Amino acid sequence: MDKIELGRLGIWRPWSALDPELARDLEDLGYGAIWIGGSPRGDLKIAERLLAGTDRIVIATGIVNMWATPATEAAASYHRLHDAYGGRFLLGVGIGHPEATQEYRSPYETIVRYLDDLDAADVPAAGRVLAALGPRVLRLAAERTAGAHPYFTTPEHTRQARETLGAGPLLVPEQKVVLDTDEERARATAREAAKMYLGLRNYVGNFKRLGFTDADVAGGGSDALIDALVAQGDAAALAARVREHLDAGADQVAVQVLGDGDPRPALRGIAEALG
Repeated sequence: MDKIELGRLGIWRPWSALDPELARDLEDLGYGAIWIGGSPRGDLKIAERLLAGTDRIVIATGIVNMWATPATEAAASYHRLHDAYGGRFLLGVGIGHPEATQEYRSPYETIVRYLDDLDAADVPAAGRVLAALGPRVLRLAAERTAGAHPYFTTPEHTRQARETLGAGPLLVPEQKVVLDTDEERARATAREAAKMYLGLRNYVGNFKRLGFTDADVAGGGSDALIDALVAQGDAAALAARVREHLDAGADQVAVQVLGDGDPRPALRGIAEALG
């Protein structure tokens, strides 16, 4: 199986906030992939609807949770979608975080077993990616999948991840953005979105590997941490952050627009600013 071509720009959005109309609009804007977030159900009916409603854009999962969906179910969904839509589906899988799963144990060994089961079900390495933050899982992503899909990271993490992965594997970080030129209001939106992750040890561990401290993580996050994780401002500022990831070695950046409004203005502005 050939490497899936994603283009430079993608979006990350919870499965419950996706529909074929939005997918078609993103395709028209030149976006190369939609990453379905929020741990979509294993039958991946949402991916099927998005694929059926579009012509070119790649649909990827960001991610199918290994605890919630058995590898056999994920594999069956992969084959159904791959057979129907060729090279337009990419299966992203991941371990999630321990605070959300009672059964969470031996995470690295669980990932390895899950990938073994996908192998046994004939899901090709080129058709899947792995959620990865730390060096050990990044190396596993390079060895056993098409590449890595890090979530809630910075351009510096992208630089380090590219060094760990090497030149070949895919690297598609998610990047949160707030289209708002009111600095105080934009940072408040960003901090609200960051709140849950500041209590999750795999993310906090990653922040510390990047040089942030306990003080940065405490109290809702320092301004420095929040600003590093969530791009804020006008479309040019948001596009500049995307460009930082690309310059640091990302193949594509999956943009997540924060806020309750329509994501299209931000996504249109970013696409136009990047040319």
